[in-house]
Amino acid sequence: MRHVASADFPTRWGKFRIMGFEGEFGSDQRLETAIALVMGDVHSSPPLVRIHSQCLTGDVFGSLRCDCRQQLEMALAMIAEQGSGVLIYEQQEGRGIGLMAKLQAYELQDAGLDTVEANERLGFKADHREFGLPAQVLKALGISRVRLLSNNPEKVAALERGGIEVAERIPCEVAPNAHAEEYLKTKKRKLGHLFTSR
Repeated sequence: MRHVASADFPTRWGKFRIMGFEGEFGSDQRLETAIALVMGDVHSSPPLVRIHSQCLTGDVFGSLRCDCRQQLEMALAMIAEQGSGVLIYEQQEGRGIGLMAKLQAYELQDAGLDTVEANERLGFKADHREFGLPAQVLKALGISRVRLLSNNPEKVAALERGGIEVAERIPCEVAPNAHAEEYLKTKKRKLGHLFTSR
């Protein structure tokens, strides 16, 4: 893994340091890139960490088909409130299938398939993502224990496989909307995501 660059990064949530990383990961050793937004002292106690997969439709355009933008903003607000933490933003659009395939999956969902069925109809796994890079990013930052803001047990398992101790998993649940309700139920039922309210 390689640390590519870092710079000061003021945001509406406060001042972060933005850092770019890349490396070859996964079973096929493909090049993956990630951004780490780091705020405050992340070494005196296990920092709050969010691993967020890129979602152009949600993060940028405010799609209501998912909860991605709400989770992203919740994580940044929680880090700012605590005065420290790390948000790792991975380029794994559409659970790792890419933007064009994700749009094809949307089309299949409009025809009645759920998100898992749509990915599988297109020839992909239900979730194509791998989370090897975040553990390496955290190690590069000198972090070995975290409080992980996530509903996804696979992220917990991946960090622990990568040598990062998850001292606590903190739910990342946002207020549901009618457009995303079935999406969230599918994440719980078929992908094992941990929700208290569904």
